[in-house]
Amino acid sequence: MNGSQTPCLLIHGFTGGPYEVEPLARYLETNGTYCRLYTLPGHDRQLHGLKTAGWQEWVRASEIEAEQLSFRYGQFDVVGFSMGGLLAAYLANRYPVRRLVLLNAAVIYVSPRRMVNEIGSRILRGDRFRDWNKATRTPLRALHQFMQLGHALRPEFAEVTVPTLVAQGELDPIIHPRSAHYIMNRLAGPKQLYMYPNSRHMICYEAEAESLFRTVGLFLGQERELRRERF
Repeated sequence: MNGSQTPCLLIHGFTGGPYEVEPLARYLETNGTYCRLYTLPGHDRQLHGLKTAGWQEWVRASEIEAEQLSFRYGQFDVVGFSMGGLLAAYLANRYPVRRLVLLNAAVIYVSPRRMVNEIGSRILRGDRFRDWNKATRTPLRALHQFMQLGHALRPEFAEVTVPTLVAQGELDPIIHPRSAHYIMNRLAGPKQLYMYPNSRHMICYEAEAESLFRTVGLFLGQERELRRERF
């Protein structure tokens, strides 16, 4: 590998899929980082599985991915987008995670229903998420599971001691920008905060995405410099 020698696990958000973080993964891969993306239980293209999938299954699926990476590589990095940020923090407290990246992590949100509607609005605008045309039909049970996951895993941030980068789009209509400050005030280890004033929820597809990717790439690759910094 020419970039970071540490592999990276990327976790998508509620009602989403690997496509949400795929642009960042592609960027990291061009710099020599092995990236692992996976689909959380129930998040099939039509979201039919959300009728029965529970939040504990999302946790367990993430643990399986972490176990496989730690067995094969030892340490690994984790990137969590939206709900994936909660799962990423959970993994950072239990597995040999070297660095943690949180993108629009779901802590303080306006409404989980608005999270679904945002995806629906992108479909109506003709964005690249046409295959996810059932997103606005998310079962109420799944919304409840999402809320339960947040309640169960939100305390994990206060236990995180690994170096962490927090990135938040200031125009996010789903995750309140205060979420980033909530997390920063609770992280127990070295931390960095980057606010993106022109970015909404799908931060890896926004106009500031390239800047975000460079920031994440530097964070995952310049270990010596970041070790000297305390935030």
